[in-house]
Amino acid sequence: MEINRIKVALAETRRKNKWLAEQIGKDESTISQWCTNARQPSLENLLKIAKILDIDIRELLYSTKNSTD
Repeated sequence: MEINRIKVALAETRRKNKWLAEQIGKDESTISQWCTNARQPSLENLLKIAKILDIDIRELLYSTKNSTD
């Protein structure tokens, strides 16, 4: 199940997993697991990522509402 859009956000900002790992002090393998939705970051880490990428935290999550709702 895809929950977060970290991989998409990194691509949109032309950043790599390694860069993000260095910015927030996490292993690159952790970032990779987040990007593949194998694991989910905490809300605190999502907030850090949003600030680092200079985007709204909501852009890091897939919507739970269908566009037809």
